[in-house]
Amino acid sequence: MSGNNLVLPIVLWGRTAPTHCISSLLVMDDFSTIITGCHDGQICLWDMTPELEICPRAMLFGHTASITCLSKASACSDKQYIVSASESGEMCLWDVNDGRCIEFTKLACAHIGIQYYQFTIGTQREGRLLCNGHYPEILVVDATSLEVLYSLVSKISPDWISSMSIIRSHRTQEDTVVAVSVTGILKVWIITPEVSRMQDLDPVFEEESKPIYCQGCQSISFCTFTQSSLLVVCSKYWRVFDAGDYSLLCSVSNDNDQSWTGGEFIAADKVIIWTEDGCSYIYKLPASCLPASEHFRSDVGKTKEGSIPPLVYRIADRSDKQLLICPPVTRFFFSRREPFHKLLIQGDSAGRMSLWSIPDTSPLQPQSTSVSFTISLQEAFDKLTPVSSGIIDQLSVLPGKDEPIKVTASVYIPSQGRLVCGREDGSIILVPATQTAIVQLLQGEHMLRRGWPPHRTLRGHRNKVTCVLYPYQVSPRYDQRSLVSGGVDFSVIVWDIFTGEMKHIFCVHGGEITQLIVPPENCSTRVQHCVCSVASDHSVGLLSLRERKCIMLASRHLFPIQVIKWRPADDYLVVGCSDGSVYVWQMDTGENQRTIKEGNLPKYSHNALVVQAMKTNLTDPDMHVLFFDVEAVIIQLLTEEAQRPNPMLVSPETLQKSQAGADKGGSLLAHKIFKQVKETMKETIKEHLLDEDEDEEEEMRRREEKSKSLSLLEYNLTMDTAKLFMSCLHAWGLNEQLDTICLERLGMLRPHCPISFGLISRGGHMSLMLPTFKESLLRQLSLATGRKLSLSDIVGKGTYGVSRAVTTHHLLSVISLANTLMGMTNATFVGEHMKKAPARPPRPGGTPETPRRTPAAPPQPSNPALQAQIKQGNYKRRETLTCSLVLVVFLTVCVKRVCVCVVVIVCAGWSQLAAMHCVMLPDLLGLDKFRPPLLEMLARRWQDRCLEVREAAQALLLAELRRIGQSGRKETIDLWAPYLPQYVDTVSSRKYHNFVC
Repeated sequence: MSGNNLVLPIVLWGRTAPTHCISSLLVMDDFSTIITGCHDGQICLWDMTPELEICPRAMLFGHTASITCLSKASACSDKQYIVSASESGEMCLWDVNDGRCIEFTKLACAHIGIQYYQFTIGTQREGRLLCNGHYPEILVVDATSLEVLYSLVSKISPDWISSMSIIRSHRTQEDTVVAVSVTGILKVWIITPEVSRMQDLDPVFEEESKPIYCQGCQSISFCTFTQSSLLVVCSKYWRVFDAGDYSLLCSVSNDNDQSWTGGEFIAADKVIIWTEDGCSYIYKLPASCLPASEHFRSDVGKTKEGSIPPLVYRIADRSDKQLLICPPVTRFFFSRREPFHKLLIQGDSAGRMSLWSIPDTSPLQPQSTSVSFTISLQEAFDKLTPVSSGIIDQLSVLPGKDEPIKVTASVYIPSQGRLVCGREDGSIILVPATQTAIVQLLQGEHMLRRGWPPHRTLRGHRNKVTCVLYPYQVSPRYDQRSLVSGGVDFSVIVWDIFTGEMKHIFCVHGGEITQLIVPPENCSTRVQHCVCSVASDHSVGLLSLRERKCIMLASRHLFPIQVIKWRPADDYLVVGCSDGSVYVWQMDTGENQRTIKEGNLPKYSHNALVVQAMKTNLTDPDMHVLFFDVEAVIIQLLTEEAQRPNPMLVSPETLQKSQAGADKGGSLLAHKIFKQVKETMKETIKEHLLDEDEDEEEEMRRREEKSKSLSLLEYNLTMDTAKLFMSCLHAWGLNEQLDTICLERLGMLRPHCPISFGLISRGGHMSLMLPTFKESLLRQLSLATGRKLSLSDIVGKGTYGVSRAVTTHHLLSVISLANTLMGMTNATFVGEHMKKAPARPPRPGGTPETPRRTPAAPPQPSNPALQAQIKQGNYKRRETLTCSLVLVVFLTVCVKRVCVCVVVIVCAGWSQLAAMHCVMLPDLLGLDKFRPPLLEMLARRWQDRCLEVREAAQALLLAELRRIGQSGRKETIDLWAPYLPQYVDTVSSRKYHNFVC
């Protein structure tokens, strides 16, 4: 799918929360949102209430390495932007409200710290990002475009910067950047308005450089209460310096085996210091560190016992703490608005968020502070009612057990509409993707059926399935029947996907199979029919599916294999390992030619529906994301419409040959009439004109269909996809009359739980709603409406209150699809046309063009009386046939009229649905529950390449411009003015302005 396509994700998370090993943490200024980054590269958004309760809302995908730092990137409350950086040098600018990626870039250096800095040029405010990391300067980056503008460079002893802080001056226009290098040298840069306006790469050198002997600095912070103190925290001690001349005021060593990791001023006379194991301590500073005291600076240059500050509070000092994989991340934040919270927030490797409210009072004796609120992702998932469903949960719950069998590997086959799921018990399930998604998301008769939808189970692995590959999907040179799977039992199994038969087992590796890869097209003929298998014992194999044997096994790698590359021209297989070493292997001979020692989101094809298995960590079970390409759905609907015969041109011959008469009607009445026609024809025409063994052939064909594999169970994949998509997008519960039409006439299904949608933005970056988003949405809408809402109030329509970007994509999709279906002649999801009838097989003994030869008829009797009786019987038979044909013609005319009425009703239903979402939705839903579409996103779709999406964007944009009124249009023009072209002709410019307003 191209980046300009309108693609909507729907995610099925399952009951197991994704792994979220927290590596960085940030709280927004309004204290309503917490952002956490993890070592696997994902970012989680948590909503926080005024009562200090936390609930996860969404997860952002786009980084390919561990998140190293997070920072806010805007100062205004209406635009809540953050910037994230990863170990690979990636930087992303995100909108916290809807999870959109606004901008992204990749630099050659990795940041470990980012701070936002805002300055004023005239009447306009601009933002900068000051970045430090594994490079010997501080980079100044534009907060909007993420361009590097200039750098702060050291003349004296340049080295990596461990930490930095910005000191804002309220008396002058000069601000100060204070940083400490890894060697313990303090650097000072002065930022003046002239420096802030710099747009080139000329470096700015430091104003002062002073050794303070703080090696291994963990953090540096400026006291905003007194504006005269600086706190520097190192692993073995923390120190307080005078911000004027940077002289030492206080120093405290760590007597225990603990390691300090950070600290912050929480008051003019108190600091909080936290350790590597998650404990925190609040100390009261001595009088020599307080500018308001007469003893200020009295201990400069002196060392005595009285200068060690007393301990006030001990936080998170628990002996029963869970054993963690990596140290927790702790940060202190205080609100500048009421109720002026002072919060210590901690995130650990188990995805747990803990929050402490810091008291202002100082007790006489050191005390311990209990946690105010704590929750993990898994606990939030466990509290959900109903539980979050996986893609095949209805087929994975064993009798007597509550938890379903976890899906550990998946592959989707778009050409067959099937999903192949490998599970942790070693079995593989083959199931229609749309049907199983309908079971999880929508209400209907399927909820009463056990074992629905039809599926096939493959059993052969003794333990967890780790990878599944359908080679024919990658290249047509492979057999269409072959499916390949690998497991932790060291085996690779080849299956016949049509019959479910196990064709071959490869047992050549000494570890679990981690990858299955298809070689490129231009390899040798022998290698082209192989798949490449990678195992955890650091071995790589080429397994020939044609010869059923391993033609090459490379097993001399000393470290885990990370990447496989191909060089077909030289017949080389190149293996990259985690230690940086590279091995080159000859594919045909298996010889190691040489060894070199040196120290994105999925790509989608142009299908209407793509099911992608994802996991945040290798140990997680699969979660499944359904990507709906709106343009592809529209194209496939119109293509099938053009190929379908006109239902208004119905003749007795068409009825005789039709395998599904209800396909021409689309209603229950038409379906009954067609049944009567078929029964009448069977009793008359078919009885006398067709072969006597026709019924036997029909019965045999039905038995064969029942015995066929799942791949040959025919159903209309395009209509099923459209049915699932439209049922999820429609705003249910706002118009009962329209809901009835959607259910009974259009064949849509009502969701039985809030659906977790997603949003794809620039560069393929993606945000996915967690199933717990409904708790945050209920709380948000309850505050907006002033009344308590229940889960039923947001099922089917709550997503239009999530964010403006989500609303824009959803409205564009539902309106464009409704208009497409309205222009079709049989655009309803009920009736036999939802099942695609298989082609009639040729008769034995002949081709479809050559009728089967029947044996010669026995000689007719020569008795004249007997011949007369036969002639009389033939005459009566012809008379009966004539009456039957007259009845068929009459019934055909009735069916035509019924078809016309049904088509009118169906078209009117789609028209009402499109009109409601385009015009009436804000009034029906209420402005307090509705997030209006973004005008800039609609304007970009004004000339979309897809005609239906273009018309939907134009209609929606005009409706939204009418809704916001003249004042709203003027505000939009003023906002867009810097980006609009400058008109030389003032008359035409004035006419354009009056036209828009």
